Amino acid sequence: MPLWIVATLVAAFLQNLRFVLQRHLKVTSLSTGGATWARFAFALPMVGVLLVVYRIASGQGWPIPGPGYWGFVIAGALAQMVATACIVALFAHRHFYVGITLMKSEVMLTALIGLVVLGEAVSAPVLVAIAIGFAGVMVLSDPPAATALRWRARLFNAASGYGLAAGVLFAISAVSYRGATLALEGGDAPLRAAVALVTATFIQSVTLGLWLAMREPGQIARVAAAWRICAATGLASGLGSLGWFTAFALQTAAHVKALGQVELVFTFVFSAFFLRETTSRGEVAGIALILASVGLILWAGLRGGGA
Repeated sequence: MPLWIVATLVAAFLQNLRFVLQRHLKVTSLSTGGATWARFAFALPMVGVLLVVYRIASGQGWPIPGPGYWGFVIAGALAQMVATACIVALFAHRHFYVGITLMKSEVMLTALIGLVVLGEAVSAPVLVAIAIGFAGVMVLSDPPAATALRWRARLFNAASGYGLAAGVLFAISAVSYRGATLALEGGDAPLRAAVALVTATFIQSVTLGLWLAMREPGQIARVAAAWRICAATGLASGLGSLGWFTAFALQTAAHVKALGQVELVFTFVFSAFFLRETTSRGEVAGIALILASVGLILWAGLRGGGA
């Protein structure tokens, strides 16, 4: 199986875990900024150590930043940081499911932005898979009581705004990170992915850390006090991001994000089998569509070799 597929599946699983942990931090002790910063600050030393260990173990030299590297990595880091803050803020709103649905527009937006910025087109099967997957997201995120809600109230609210903003920004970050890994000269895909990840995480940790110090005094101390959950969040975030970056180094961002929709399947399985929550026919239908989308992406990836 191509490495980009394995890396994406692992990253999607860990991203699901990271969102659960961040939601816990947001609703229990931290602000939106604090819960967002915890992810980056605790991930940085972990991914930094992994980078050094892998470089030494593999015997490779350091990749050299080529033209466009710094522009791509800075744009990706800032877009991802703000997108993460939007998702964390989303957790406090009643129309959470609508925001998550709109966030998943990132898959379609990634394909469009990747074509415009990097000139990377996607094949017909992948376009079909993206459409099927988005249909699955729409069905899955529509609650049983949705018919009792007015469409205007469901679509025009703060959660919708946060979700759509997150979708756009995550798409920008995905394409930017793909560009950053391609702009590094030398080293294999995992090493280039790790270098780009450490660079981006450093930018995010410093930028948001300074903002918290100036605008939310005491929030950094609260993050330190919640270090156990924050450390778990950082670990899930760091390893998950390494998976995403490795996949971006090997495959177009649109393919990676389309396959990454499997995250919703992980969420459904956790809810149904571990939390013992009741599932509706609509949820089963939504998961079936997403599985069909993921299956089509896997077929296209295995057929094409994934490179």
